Amino acid sequence: MVSLLAAPLVQAQSLEDVASIRVDELSDEQVRAVMRKAADSGLSSSELIEMAKAQGMSEAEAQKLKNRIQAIELGSSEVATAKSTPNDRKPREQVDASIIRQNANQVKAAMQEAPALPLFGMDLFYQKDRNLTFEPSLSLATPSSYILGPGDMVYIDIYGASENYYESTVTPEGKILLENIGPIAVSGLSIVEAKKLIQSRMARYYEDLQGPNPATFMEISLGNIRSIKVHMVGELRLPGTFTLSAFSSVFNALYAAGGPNQNGTMRNIRVMRNNRQVAIVDAYDFLINGKANMNFQLQDQDVILVEPYQGRVTVEGAVKRPMVYEVKGGESFEEILAYAGGFTENAYTQRVSVTRLTPKEKAVSDVYQEQFGIFTVQAGDRYEVGKILDRYTNRVQLKGAVFRPGNYAWSEGLKLSQLIQKADGLKGDAYLPRATVLRAHEDLSTSIIPVNLQAVANGQEDLLLQAEDIIRISSVYDLKDEYYLKISGEVRDPGIYPYAEGMTAEDLILLAGGFSEAAATNNVEIARRNIDQAEGEMATLIPVQVNSSLSLDGSSEKLMPYDNIIVRGKPNFALDRVVMVEGQVNAPGEFALKSADERISDVINRAGGLTSFAYANGATLIRRTEYYDTESERLRREKNNVKLLERVATEDPSDAQNQQILRLLEGSPEGYQESNRDARIQYRHETLQEISQGEGASIKIKQQEAIAIDLKNILENPGSKFDLILEEGDIITVPKQLQTVRLRGEVIYPTTVRYENNQSMKYYIDRAGGFDNRAKRKRTYVVYANGEVARTKTFFFINTYPRIEPGVEVIVPSKGPRVPLRVGEIIGLTSGLATLALVISQINFNSGSGN
Repeated sequence: MVSLLAAPLVQAQSLEDVASIRVDELSDEQVRAVMRKAADSGLSSSELIEMAKAQGMSEAEAQKLKNRIQAIELGSSEVATAKSTPNDRKPREQVDASIIRQNANQVKAAMQEAPALPLFGMDLFYQKDRNLTFEPSLSLATPSSYILGPGDMVYIDIYGASENYYESTVTPEGKILLENIGPIAVSGLSIVEAKKLIQSRMARYYEDLQGPNPATFMEISLGNIRSIKVHMVGELRLPGTFTLSAFSSVFNALYAAGGPNQNGTMRNIRVMRNNRQVAIVDAYDFLINGKANMNFQLQDQDVILVEPYQGRVTVEGAVKRPMVYEVKGGESFEEILAYAGGFTENAYTQRVSVTRLTPKEKAVSDVYQEQFGIFTVQAGDRYEVGKILDRYTNRVQLKGAVFRPGNYAWSEGLKLSQLIQKADGLKGDAYLPRATVLRAHEDLSTSIIPVNLQAVANGQEDLLLQAEDIIRISSVYDLKDEYYLKISGEVRDPGIYPYAEGMTAEDLILLAGGFSEAAATNNVEIARRNIDQAEGEMATLIPVQVNSSLSLDGSSEKLMPYDNIIVRGKPNFALDRVVMVEGQVNAPGEFALKSADERISDVINRAGGLTSFAYANGATLIRRTEYYDTESERLRREKNNVKLLERVATEDPSDAQNQQILRLLEGSPEGYQESNRDARIQYRHETLQEISQGEGASIKIKQQEAIAIDLKNILENPGSKFDLILEEGDIITVPKQLQTVRLRGEVIYPTTVRYENNQSMKYYIDRAGGFDNRAKRKRTYVVYANGEVARTKTFFFINTYPRIEPGVEVIVPSKGPRVPLRVGEIIGLTSGLATLALVISQINFNSGSGN
């Protein structure tokens, strides 16, 4: 019955239900079906077992399934496998690969928490990223020294005059079974030894396989590699028994166990096999010489014993790997120095200081360079490698006005003139009357030696130099302030310029880009410092006549250092001023002011007058305040140049235009950060801020504000006091005829209603539902369309509200939040009233008694 239930399983399309198999109730044919299904899915036998465990198969059932599969595989190897060909063979696989990987992952997880040790070589096994694993490669050619054992799959290829193919797995008894040949014991033999044995047995059936001129040949190779179990004991991070590949070396096993711990040796790692020592591994041989002894392979049930370390020494200072090193008996300091990577470039190699432990205390010794190879190290030694001194034995320094200042080699008999010659001579600005030599003495004190460079240059005298002399040759410019000139006023690029002897005012104006458009060329003045200042006299003012073309027939006045050239502006010069007219005029737009006293009526007339839809009472004038940041002439010119550059660059420029583009690029500003606000406006701005902070109120500083105008009166009476004179940037706005009234603030329903002629404010308040309970009626005010404001007036407790016009906005303010009385305030008020009542009663009583 169970067989009938298991049959559908082995014929299923997947292996998802393999965990439900009862191995004892399956026939060999059914097990073979499971194996074929696994092979079709790309799973090896070991991977099939692992998948069954992962799906819930018990350990006992998994072991039974493994034994059945191995028995069937061994049984199949007893028959000839000539049906298979090398092309049918699958790539070599590692038996129990998943177990090996699982062990490695467990070790890796445990090692993440292990601290790094300051011992040389420990990072070989302890790495957070665990990149170096020594994991053997299965793609290598079959090693000739590989020792066969149970579980190894052996491929035998016969070719030449006869051809045949065999494959067989080494049985637990150590034999392979070949068709028509029988069992051959190969366990414990190397590949080379097994080949000889198999070839001698094969020669009985293939006569031309041996002899001096064989015609048939045989090759033997490995298929799937068996796994082995290695016991790791001693001073290890994670001792235990590990499942490894049969290709594994000692380093692979050490890595799996996390390497030696802090007390473990890296120099005397023992490999035990069958209770005998078969190898000793020194990890330093791999770290220093790169010899890992990979040819020595582990075998099943090998024991790797890591004993405690024998001794350690510390190497500090100027070596390439200052660390703690394990030492063997008889090693010299020269060998320890090789472990430390040798000396660094700045190491003092003549002597090394060693601190050694004696039976009672510490002792210090010196190891000299010639003793490195014979000085025997001892456990506990601490070696300190010093650095060379931070000083020079043959140096002189030359600084200052020479062509090649710096450090120079000193030799006996070196003179100052020779040193200057090595530096390619003195610069033209060298100060010849005096130079200084700073000389250090044996007691580390210093002294100054003055030198006449002029005499040295003429060969009249010289100075014999000593090691560590510092020669300083000053420049004439080091001994005086840097000369400069200043130019301000109406030039294109005012500022500070370097002084040159013989400069005139025209030269400096030319350096500053020439006159600006507003410059008065006949009003140029030089402000010159007074060398011998009289009491109260600050500077000498020198008027100069400058030709507007800056030609050579202008002023001949030579400039002096620190002169300040002031170029004043033309008395009535002003940039073009533009105003804007918007809204209900016949020709809205920009208008340039033609005179300084042009008024609103003039510009409205130039705009063609008002349209039939204009609402004159709602006209507004928007004007810039003194806080408006206006552009300077220079900034405006630079912005215009940028726009011109953008326009010219989009065209196909000619040669002349290309030159213009280059000029514009050279003069383009990096950013418009300039402000034309003068000190007076800045002072008013700061004063308002101080007042606002002191009063606790915020005063808003606006760059533009609206001015209420009576446009109807202005047009009827041009030139009157209502007709304001226009200024740069003014905007006149004339709206359409307005027909609504807006109500805001403390009304029941803030809204906008239609304007009704000859209706009072009470009418419009009622349209909004009336006043709210919190309304402050006597503070109600209106804002007219032109920006004018009118408030409610009170006479003998009677409120007189402002008139209502189209476009007005009615604002009803609030009484403010109601503050409830506190308990203390209520008690105080009650006590005051009681006291007042008592006083009144006493007055009445006294009055009655007097009567």
